[in-house]
Amino acid sequence: MAQGAGRTITQAVAVAALAAAVTVFLSVAAVRHGFFDLQVYYGALTYWARDGGEIYDFLRPGTQYGFTYPPFAALVMLPMAYLPWNAAIVVSVTLTVLASAVVIWRLLDPVARRSGWTRWFALAVALCLAAAYEPMRETVNFGQVNMLLLFLVAVDLLWLLPARSRWAGVGIGLATAIKLTPGIFIVYLLVTGRWRAAATSVGTAAVATLVAAGLFPDASREFWTEALWNTDRVGELAFVSNQSLRGVVARLDPQHPSTIAWLALVLLTLVVWAWRSRAAVAAGDEATGLALTGAVMCLVSPVTWVHHLVWLLPGLILLVDNGMAAPARSRRRRLLLAAALVGYALLCSRIVWAWEKDFTGVDGFLGSNTYVWISLALLLGLPIRRWLTPDGGGRPGGEVPAGSASGGVAQLAEQERGESAGHRHRIGGLLAVR
Repeated sequence: MAQGAGRTITQAVAVAALAAAVTVFLSVAAVRHGFFDLQVYYGALTYWARDGGEIYDFLRPGTQYGFTYPPFAALVMLPMAYLPWNAAIVVSVTLTVLASAVVIWRLLDPVARRSGWTRWFALAVALCLAAAYEPMRETVNFGQVNMLLLFLVAVDLLWLLPARSRWAGVGIGLATAIKLTPGIFIVYLLVTGRWRAAATSVGTAAVATLVAAGLFPDASREFWTEALWNTDRVGELAFVSNQSLRGVVARLDPQHPSTIAWLALVLLTLVVWAWRSRAAVAAGDEATGLALTGAVMCLVSPVTWVHHLVWLLPGLILLVDNGMAAPARSRRRRLLLAAALVGYALLCSRIVWAWEKDFTGVDGFLGSNTYVWISLALLLGLPIRRWLTPDGGGRPGGEVPAGSASGGVAQLAEQERGESAGHRHRIGGLLAVR
């Protein structure tokens, strides 16, 4: 008992020290945005709901930025118009923190169990590290909705789909109705042969969109016919914060970016993603499917601001998971953990901003697109692990060749090998062999 209490005290002190270190780091490295995007939402919703204006006509004073999400997002956010500004900030930050904690814990729990880490300690350390992660701190300080969308998608892919719930697909559908880019996960369901979940997603998104259209016909008409196509509302494509393939191409020639080159890169990227995603699902590795699709979404979207890169978090956590699952002191473990550390460190560093004013030359091409290279590395190199099926098929652990995908996912019942022989546990209805 005394030993356990001593361990708890030591861990509490370590978490407090890490939290203090992260606070100091944020005080130096973090850029204050004053909840800029939240101010846009708040202003647009107030203008619409209380001042009698049209939501898509609103622009934040002195800027070209207005409300860019579909009408269903406006419906979901509508209560914000009746809150005091400070209360809106509290709600935004609280929801982001809660969503982040749930998603991170779901992905981290297998690592903690297998490695014998105290679970609260592992989560506390992970949340401290997440606070230093540039896309996360940008999401919080802009007042963005990225983690809430990731949460909705993760509920489908990490909980409902493995359990074969009839509700699988609802989260992806809602996320797509709120913001169009998560619609790539509907394509993911189609590519990997989960037709029922894909139909549920499409149906959910359609119903949500139609409800918003019925309630707000004028706003819906303006969004789908005008606001959606007004690219001036989202910002400059060549801006260094745009860490997508479109941003890479635009920075090569800001005045005349090649649409053909961008589309060719997108097509090639989607082919690789579809290939690897099918392999992941055929192997029963749904978490890697989530991570691969999050990475490809960041790559193929015309605009991927730095705060959108919270979608890379699952990939970084899975690198740690794969590394810790490898034999102790093995080259594979060192390589995977080093990759996770380097990727995380770069995504905390604001390195791309060193080329904000001048991204010409070889150093500008390599440095200003650093986060794009990380997304590509995750898409190409994130390991896919084979999970044993109930009839004994497959091999314990290990990486699956990308071309071995051959169908949908059977319901899996797996035994996970921990550091202690015979250690068993459940993970979201599935037991995996690492």
